[in-house]
Amino acid sequence: QVQLVESGGGSVQAGGSLRLSCETSGGTYRRYSLAWFRQPPGKEREGVAAVSTTTGSVRTYYSDSVRGRFTISQDNAKATLLLQMNSLKPEDTAMYYCAARSIPCGTNCLSEDFYNFWGQGTQVTVSS
Repeated sequence: QVQLVESGGGSVQAGGSLRLSCETSGGTYRRYSLAWFRQPPGKEREGVAAVSTTTGSVRTYYSDSVRGRFTISQDNAKATLLLQMNSLKPEDTAMYYCAARSIPCGTNCLSEDFYNFWGQGTQVTVSS
């Protein structure tokens, strides 16, 4: 059973930066997908960034709203998924979730329905 624990959320002013972490445990896979989703207040959850790993290949995916500002990466030694968020905007305010599935993703990397393991979330608040 894969377990995901997010951390790193907080409050920041517009233009600032935060780095989210998602500690993973419960399995070792050579082919898998990890992603960050967010759910703003009163809105549906949306995919933000994802990484799909196969033997010898790692691909990243971003939503249009964060491309160029957010960077998804992995610290394999620590089994941790990271999300570096720069140039934050008030509209980035949301609960951020980490998600996982033990197969690579393709066109569905930012689709909520693809993932079957979820963390509890960490709150990010950006003030203007």
